[in-house]
Amino acid sequence: MEREESVCRVFLNKPESLNALDLEMRAELSDIIEAVRSDPKIKAMIISGKGRAFCAGGDIKSMQQPFKPLDGRKRLKELHRWLTNLIHLPIPVIAAVNGIAAGAGCNLALASDIIIASVDAKFAQSFVKVGLIPDTGGLYFLPRLIGLNRAKELMFTGRMIDAQEAKEIGLVNKVVEADKLLPMASQLAFELANGATNAIALTKRILNLSLNSDLESVLEFEALAQDICFGTEHFIEGRNAFLEKRKPVFK
Repeated sequence: MEREESVCRVFLNKPESLNALDLEMRAELSDIIEAVRSDPKIKAMIISGKGRAFCAGGDIKSMQQPFKPLDGRKRLKELHRWLTNLIHLPIPVIAAVNGIAAGAGCNLALASDIIIASVDAKFAQSFVKVGLIPDTGGLYFLPRLIGLNRAKELMFTGRMIDAQEAKEIGLVNKVVEADKLLPMASQLAFELANGATNAIALTKRILNLSLNSDLESVLEFEALAQDICFGTEHFIEGRNAFLEKRKPVFK
């Protein structure tokens, strides 16, 4: 993990295995996410990969032993602990996808808030190629991003798509040249980190809840959260800046 002021950058760094999510990397991610969650000075987070891959998915080499009943469930529940902590971080999480994002690697990107992809990026729901169902939250996030039928096609076939197709179907937010990926992600991270972070945190929380809530519930979340925002220094600064026709300086 690299730290620059209020932004942290996390790099998956096992390029020899295309940054496959082995048990060691999962444990390290869990520790990093907990450290970020416990540090109020970190206001935005970037996840990217070293080498030519973002993350090639799960570590198939660690799956050679026979699985007993419920071994697979235990393995996934351990993954879910840090994954849900990542999803519920009260700060923006940006995935800067630099190359291959397959299987669990694709779904790790989907678990972030914003995805910026290099033109070299490729995405695949490759689980079916090894006789598995999609995991790492993909069954939840993908149909909500690109629609049910498109999600079924990608998950049933395991077909790899390039960055441009991913952008066209709504899987990623932006596609940039490879040398502009981290600068673009960093620029956005600092913009968000220097923004109205209380409002961003509450917005993220309600958006996540809204996926499984009815209109009345979301309106109630809205009313409660806005009540909190009205009492913050960020609102006072934002209001005064608007009236004074200047750019707000959020602290």
